[in-house]
Amino acid sequence: MILNRRRFLGTAAASAALLSSPVALGQTRPRVVIIGGGAGGATAARYIAKDSAGAIEVILIEPSRTYYTCFFSNLAIGGFQPLSKLAHSYGTLASEYGVTVVHDWASAVDREKKEVRLAGGDAISYDRLVLSPGIDFVKEAIEGWDVTAQTKMPHAYKAGTQTQLLKAQIEAMPEGGTFAMVAPPNPYRCPPGPYERVSMVAHVLKQRNPTAKILILDPKEKFSKQGLFMEGWENHYAGMVDWLTDEFTGGVQRVDPNTMEVVLEDETIKADVCNVIPAMQAGGIAQQAGLTNDEGWCPIVPATLQSRMDDNIHVLGDATQNGDMPKSGFSANSQAKAAAMAIRHALTGSRAFKPRFSNTCWSLISTDNGVKVGASYVATDEKIAKVDGFISQNNEDDALRRRTYEESLGWYAGMTADMFG
Repeated sequence: MILNRRRFLGTAAASAALLSSPVALGQTRPRVVIIGGGAGGATAARYIAKDSAGAIEVILIEPSRTYYTCFFSNLAIGGFQPLSKLAHSYGTLASEYGVTVVHDWASAVDREKKEVRLAGGDAISYDRLVLSPGIDFVKEAIEGWDVTAQTKMPHAYKAGTQTQLLKAQIEAMPEGGTFAMVAPPNPYRCPPGPYERVSMVAHVLKQRNPTAKILILDPKEKFSKQGLFMEGWENHYAGMVDWLTDEFTGGVQRVDPNTMEVVLEDETIKADVCNVIPAMQAGGIAQQAGLTNDEGWCPIVPATLQSRMDDNIHVLGDATQNGDMPKSGFSANSQAKAAAMAIRHALTGSRAFKPRFSNTCWSLISTDNGVKVGASYVATDEKIAKVDGFISQNNEDDALRRRTYEESLGWYAGMTADMFG
């Protein structure tokens, strides 16, 4: 039977049944299966496919037909970008690069058989597996909240409907109401960064509801770009934002989505909107595959992104415990290129070079007021190690902040093209 790509993309479960039998397809090329179509997975798929010139069969498993980027999703909440501009498809990866895209859930990895099982019951064999599953929330990290409560107390950490929901809740707040954020402990994925989100919420409320209050209930004593954000909040949203650490509040004891209450050690806050962002861990498929450590993350070999638990599996992005690189889309994209090179080398004998990694995280504080932090990294035996870095400075002039924001717009266009073609 000839495998028709249009049929394949339209009927993932039926096509996956064919993939479970390499003989049926006459498979002669090595096969790389990639789970997760975000910044790590999509980039890896594109680079393995295009740079191997067809020598490697690439299969990408991703349940969503339309991918909404987490990076820039805060800007959608603030009204600076329509959510539609954050939407991307996998059509070019399939049509231009020959990547086979399976729109289904990966339910399990059988490392002994070197198979990925799909939710529909089919299985796909692999020679190398790439996991880029993102994050899941730690169960019972916040008493009273689980994913069933996300329609009342949204996390908005998966862009799309959660982003739209949180934006709608903010815009519907009563005059003088309270927006509460339960911020996550370290380590957490960024973007969508909690403190840029606060800035975007403040931007909306300043225009629509200027007497509203924003409370950040934070288990951390410090956070990335803290001085820049606090300067921005004071300059643009004076008196609106209160950052309260556990040392001050005694910590969040529990939440009640039905009453919209956040219970602290000595008081209870009644919120009109409550953005709950729990503690995080590697995506569930990585846990099921036995690739996580006691801290819930995937240790990797820095130069190749191979799992410390299985040489045939590479783990990218948010799910990794890699050393110094943050959990960002830029990081995942950078790691994906290193992993793609290592995989091509292992399967086809192509040349491999010592990888270098980079990351920049931009944040928007107010209109045309962008800040950034970033670094370069190298692979050592122990970790991906930072070698140099940079950060925006306090009291920068408006022109520089505008250029920083415009730089982020250019990066977004380049990044998404690098991911999706």
